[in-house]
Amino acid sequence: MDIRQLKAFVAVFEERSITLAAQRLFVTQPTLSVTIRQLEETLGATLFERLPRGVAVSEDARLLYPQARRLLTQAEALARMFRQRRDCPPLTLGVDADIGRNQLETLLARAGLASPAILLDVREGCCGDARLAAEDLRCEDELFLPLWEEDFVLAVPAAHRLASRERVDPALLDETDWIVCPDHPSHQRLLDLHGAAAPALAVAARAGSLRLAAHMAAAGLGVALLPASLADDHPGLKAVLLAGATPSRRVGLCHAAQALELPALQALRACLRSFYEQRRPASRPNARRRA
Repeated sequence: MDIRQLKAFVAVFEERSITLAAQRLFVTQPTLSVTIRQLEETLGATLFERLPRGVAVSEDARLLYPQARRLLTQAEALARMFRQRRDCPPLTLGVDADIGRNQLETLLARAGLASPAILLDVREGCCGDARLAAEDLRCEDELFLPLWEEDFVLAVPAAHRLASRERVDPALLDETDWIVCPDHPSHQRLLDLHGAAAPALAVAARAGSLRLAAHMAAAGLGVALLPASLADDHPGLKAVLLAGATPSRRVGLCHAAQALELPALQALRACLRSFYEQRRPASRPNARRRA
């Protein structure tokens, strides 16, 4: 028994006619009759009774029909899956650890609408044909497609005394519970904002990434200057706006120049650029002057 025989059987069963089934399958009537006879011999059952006009189906045919339809549907789905893999150019996208969850999910949802469709392989870290990362993390020889910009905020635990404040000047804070990321490129810019609190930074808790700093702040270990999206990822954190000059970061696609030759990257860049350009005027309603 093979797919060709099952297709022939289903066509005859549904059309109740060898002639109409042959037309539907674009084969000759003798060829279709031979195929049906071979299937009957394989099963050891009579499936159809030839009548002067059309055919009558047997009880065995009625038993076989739903199973044959199911097998044909599965075979078509399997073939479609491999056609899609062949027709969709692949792309490996690395994602920096400090990208906010909502921002990442929005981007991935948009990437799923790329035309032509792409077969996306998403990995964590500095890898892939392209990377989603902040601009200050791109390599010198990489191109950068900016997608969105966001401000840094003071992320404080919900029970912290500053959680009730709407805005604060970090240079005036007299805190001893800072959480800092000395190895992160943004650290030097953020040091300027600490101002009078700088002595406290000597005994500050330290994190290896902004995301880890967010977890530490949510655990109640201190306060941290974080991109707004990372603070929003944690229900236990309150994002307090910064007064005065506010540092911000641009996030986008980083990739080597030669990667532009990849059809999948071309499709991804095109769909993301159009989407984020439409959103950009309203993307930072609380935007303030960059530090």
